[in-house]
Amino acid sequence: MPAATTEEIMLELVDENGTTIGTAEKLSAHQAPGRLHRAFSVFLFDTAGRMLLQQRALDKYHSPGVWSNSCCGHPYPGESPLAAAARRTFEELGVSPALIAEAGTVTYHHPDPASGLVEHEYNHLFAGLLRAEPRPDADEVGAVAFVTADELMKRHAEDPFSAWFMTVLDAARPAIRELTGPASGW
Repeated sequence: MPAATTEEIMLELVDENGTTIGTAEKLSAHQAPGRLHRAFSVFLFDTAGRMLLQQRALDKYHSPGVWSNSCCGHPYPGESPLAAAARRTFEELGVSPALIAEAGTVTYHHPDPASGLVEHEYNHLFAGLLRAEPRPDADEVGAVAFVTADELMKRHAEDPFSAWFMTVLDAARPAIRELTGPASGW
């Protein structure tokens, strides 16, 4: 399937309960004040319990160059969040999780001061395991890093992160702890 421009990609608009109420073009859904739409965030871990972080490519239209969770995006209208998470993980990182599980949902409204765009999302969260090395698509991903919980906190204090990162991480922590075990520190 050829890559679509940002304006051609349609998103599902949802109500506060996550019920689909329509569609909107991706860019228009992110313009202020932001329209509540379906999204997903994936947190992937290696067998040592380290989280895979992704630095967004510098030419992304929204939040370029910042660090964020392993993968995030939007399901196409009618596509399940799990299918979309698996699809985008492979498209962005060149790898499929060995295991992926639902980790809850969270709703948030985060403006991006640099671009003027707004993330107003009903976000489906997933946590999973990787058993292969990522092969990131340079158009999507500037860099990747596996980090422990302590290394993440240090990096978060020093480097720019996406506005939504801590919101989705905090919401996914119970499922992450179940996946990685209490000794991992997540």
